[in-house]
This record gives sequence, structure tokens and C-alpha cells, in this order.
Amino acid sequence: MEQKLNELKENLKAELKIATKEADLLNIKSTYIGKKSEISLLLSNLKDMSIEDKKIYGSLINNTKKEMESIINNRLEELENKSNITFDDTIDYPINTGSLHPITIIAKEITDILKRMGFTVVTGPEMESEYYNFEALNVPKDHPARDMQDTYFLDNGMLLRTQTSDNQIHAMENYGAPLRICAPGRVFRNEDLDANHENTFFQIEGMVIDKGVSIENLLYVMQNLLREIFQENVLVRLRPGFFPFTEPSYEMDMSCLICGGKGCPTCKNSGWIEMVGSGMIHPNVLKAGGINPDEYTGFAFGFGLTRLAMMKYKINDIRVLNSGDIRYLKEFNIN
Repeated sequence: MEQKLNELKENLKAELKIATKEADLLNIKSTYIGKKSEISLLLSNLKDMSIEDKKIYGSLINNTKKEMESIINNRLEELENKSNITFDDTIDYPINTGSLHPITIIAKEITDILKRMGFTVVTGPEMESEYYNFEALNVPKDHPARDMQDTYFLDNGMLLRTQTSDNQIHAMENYGAPLRICAPGRVFRNEDLDANHENTFFQIEGMVIDKGVSIENLLYVMQNLLREIFQENVLVRLRPGFFPFTEPSYEMDMSCLICGGKGCPTCKNSGWIEMVGSGMIHPNVLKAGGINPDEYTGFAFGFGLTRLAMMKYKINDIRVLNSGDIRYLKEFNIN
């Protein structure tokens, strides 16, 4: 394996050396580290390896891919530096300053916090198979939990993922255990639109797998995460919940910051907003990811990034976040 990876790097260097155009470099990049590249194939084959081999080769392949990406980027930078194009920065150009979307900002804040806790940020496909979205997460075809999520099924037999939890299985297959990941992304459900529901919204998934992981570790991460996001001690409550992929399962609510807990349309006049679904990873899910539940335990949690943005920036209607109205973003003046 190591010899094969070294050969890939040497072949890459040789092709980059004779490439003189940016388009050629981008084609080489696609060939060597793109979705259909040989190294991507090696990564996808990790799921068929033993846990011990995953530990050895997973890191080796990923490090090689990162090194190859760095080699390509350095070569691209060399070509850019040789360009004769100049820019006259003495001319006074009118510049209209834009702003980031509230969900973009909150996602960056959360991933930065989790990275400081040792989490790695990963991504996954929005068009997903039933296996990864449901079955590998302990939700078989006849499970009533499927009725809780009104799913968009596609003509090609796939579906639009209803949750970011599909990243759990992808990560376990690709990296094995121990593991500490977070995965922000967009999800889709056929919802009736109102002030608190959209058919397209954003979540972030978190997962920790190691020896001796307990519910105390989950609570520690949740409390510190919410406190850093809102920069204050947020009133929360923990109650029993149900998720097929965790056992035991918990729901964490926070006091509605829009109405101060008094009740409003955003919190359905309850004074509370459901923020976090969490629990200890079900043994069946660990098995589906190729991890021995007798050796490892873990916890998982899911945040609604859209709802977090609403709470932090006092947005009282979820629908404006997908409206595309830049006048609304300027009102926040978030840069």
C-alpha cells in the first residue's frame, strides 16, 4: 500500500512539472484526487477492511491525499505568480460590502468550537441511499420512525437526506474508531411551512466513539457548546426522547431567546425551543459502521443550525432565511 501511494505522488509530480496552464493543472487534480481518482477508490475500499487495517491505512491514505493536494496547490500558486496580469490598485473603485448569511456564520462558529474540542469536520452527500439515511441507523423499512420524517424520494431510487446522521455511518466506514467528528449540512423534509418549519434547513451532526465514553461526556460537550455559542449561561432542560439510532436518547431544549421564555409563535407559545437530539449510539449502528460495540461506546448529537441562527440573531420567522432577499441580510449587518 505504501509503495503504491508513493508511486501516485511521484507520477503526480512528474505530470505537474510539464503542465503550463491552469486548466491542465485542474485536470491533473481531478485525475489524482477527484471523486473518481485512484486514491478516492482506496478510501472507499476502507469499509471492507478490518478495524485494525482501517486504523493503519485510513490515516496513511488520508495523509497522502492531503500531501498531494498541497503539491497541486503549490504548483497552481507558482503559475499564478508567473502571470503577467496586473491590477491598478490606485484607482478608486466603488465597493459595496456584502454580508455573510446568519446560518453560515453560526455554522463556522460551532465548527470552530468543536475543532477546539478535537472534532474533525466532515461532509456527506445530500442525495443519499435509504441504507445510509435509515437502515444503517437502525431504522428498517417497516419502522414507524420513518413516518416521523416525510421524505423526498427521487426517481433514481435515492432520496434527499432527512438528517445529517447519515454522516455517522460514512465516517465509521472511512475512519474506524476511535473517532470524533462533526458534520454540518443541508437536509430536506416535506414540511408544512410556518414560522418554525421549512422544507429545507440546516443541521450539524456530532459523534464521539472511543473506549469508556459515557453520557457525562455528552452533557459536558453540550453545555460548553451552548455556552460558547450564546456567550451566556443558557437555560436548558433535558428530557427523555426517542431516536432509533441512540439508546438511551435525550432531547435538550433551551429557553426561547426571542420571547424570553414567555411564549411566541416561534416556540409555539411554550417558551422552549427544541435544540438538540442526542444519546448514546445504539450497538446496531456501531455494528453497521464496522465497529465492535463490546469494545467501543459513543454518543451522537444533532443541532438545528437554522434554529440556532434564529435564536442568536432574534429571527422570528424561519422562512426569511431561505428567501434570498439580501435586504434582510443587510438589516443584520453581519460581516
